[in-house]
Amino acid sequence: MSDEPTLGEVVRRFEDRFVDLRDDIQQLGRRIDSKVSQDVYDLRHEALASRVATLETLREKDAERIVATRRWLIGAVVVPLIGILLPVIILLTQGAGS
Repeated sequence: MSDEPTLGEVVRRFEDRFVDLRDDIQQLGRRIDSKVSQDVYDLRHEALASRVATLETLREKDAERIVATRRWLIGAVVVPLIGILLPVIILLTQGAGS
């Protein structure tokens, strides 16, 4: 007996390889179908960039609002409070010294 395969065995091996190749091609097709097209990617990227720009603008406005609130607090509360307490403290220290 020779080690050479029969014609039927060659055909079976060829069919097995053909089925494997067809499965690989189908898997590649499914993977390509699941990928996002460049147009959709560009649109999503532009939308995301727009959202980020809007959020940065809102953050800057919030920071300005916080600074304005601090200035108001200092001008409306702290300065008058010091204006009232400073003369009292001066009078108390002068009265204790006499």
